[in-house]
Amino acid sequence: MKGSGIISMLVVVAMVQFTVKPGEAITCGDVISDLAACVSYLTGKDGDFPPPPCCAGVSKLKASAVSIADKKAACECVKAAAARIPDLKDEAASSLPAKCKVQVDFPISKTFNCADIH
Repeated sequence: MKGSGIISMLVVVAMVQFTVKPGEAITCGDVISDLAACVSYLTGKDGDFPPPPCCAGVSKLKASAVSIADKKAACECVKAAAARIPDLKDEAASSLPAKCKVQVDFPISKTFNCADIH
């Protein structure tokens, strides 16, 4: 039941559709919205490859996190969101950008030190 509550929360946030305007910092709402479609893949419920909406979200996250500050903020949000998904598969998380053919400047991980982003 706990996992379905998290998924429901992510779906609601995804429906809000935040957008980043020039000069605005990225928010955790942006990050959660971008990656909401990835939850089933990250928990092993969606096969070996992320669905297209997930990869579109990863691409949007990359495009939104331009400055070092944005990248660090997005990293912290990803890390916090990942920590709230109890059945997250670490291998699926770490391979997500590569499987989506998107080079993200930080790993999708519960444990990465976001202060290491330069």
